[in-house]
Amino acid sequence: MDHRWTHPPDLTMNAFTLCTGLRVLGYAMVAIVFSIVSVSYYAVVVISWGPLVFRDGFGLRSILPLSIVVAFHLLLALLIWSYFMVVFRDPGTVPENWGPIVEDNPDMASSVTLSEYVTPETRVSTWSTSDGTERRQEVGYCTRCQSSKPPRCHHCSVCQRCVLKMDHHCVWVVNCVGARNYKFFLLFLLYTFLETTLDTLALLPRFINFFGDAKNHSTSPGHLAVTFLAFVINLAFALSLLCFLVMHTSLVLSNTTTIEVYEKKRSVRWKYDLGKRENFEQVFGKNKALWFLPLFSKEDIANIPSLQGLEFPVRSDIEA
Repeated sequence: MDHRWTHPPDLTMNAFTLCTGLRVLGYAMVAIVFSIVSVSYYAVVVISWGPLVFRDGFGLRSILPLSIVVAFHLLLALLIWSYFMVVFRDPGTVPENWGPIVEDNPDMASSVTLSEYVTPETRVSTWSTSDGTERRQEVGYCTRCQSSKPPRCHHCSVCQRCVLKMDHHCVWVVNCVGARNYKFFLLFLLYTFLETTLDTLALLPRFINFFGDAKNHSTSPGHLAVTFLAFVINLAFALSLLCFLVMHTSLVLSNTTTIEVYEKKRSVRWKYDLGKRENFEQVFGKNKALWFLPLFSKEDIANIPSLQGLEFPVRSDIEA
């Protein structure tokens, strides 16, 4: 069997049209994200450090406040940019014309339906890749979509479709995390962790003096409440995001998705583990200048099949 596709990978935006069951909850999560950002901005920039920049007249004493304010805005910009890329970028959908073609018997290809010659079990087949070479890949079949699916592709019960190299469905972004937006999701985690850590450290002095200020009435109750709330929220998020970052770093370096963790444990050698450097490039691309920006170069999209989500190189010892 041979797999071919004629149209380029669909990298269009996903305008929330596919999620159903958790859509309302997802929109609530989006509102929560921006509420936390707003509270943190008011506590760090408006109340705590912004006034110190102008009070000290941009002298030596303003270096620390200015550095915190600049770092806050830089991380916030990267955080929001990455967030919108995860929310609106399609994680990867199986092309409509994607499917096995029976070359050795043309009559069979025209008279037999897809479900009759592709079973729900996984099969090993030969793929024709974009560079003209052939690789043996595992082909699955989705009984709910009634179509074949590429390797590492899974059906999302929330989005009601198959997602290429699906990692998980994230209610925080109202979208699935898959082959074409996984990098953006990781950058969102990274910059949110760095931002919440910065906020926690920046608000720590005010939090330490919280009870003294409340007793002496040296700060307005509203400012005290916002500062206290922002510190607690940012500390909680920083600690929880650290755990997620450690987990996903391990997954990236071993070329594994969250869904594949159990499958990997059952294998002696994980077939997609090509070494830490190449595993990393399978997600972030080869262009080092764009590693920490929610962007891909055209060269990486064209030359790294895993970014398209339709084919994945495997270890040579496994192929043998």
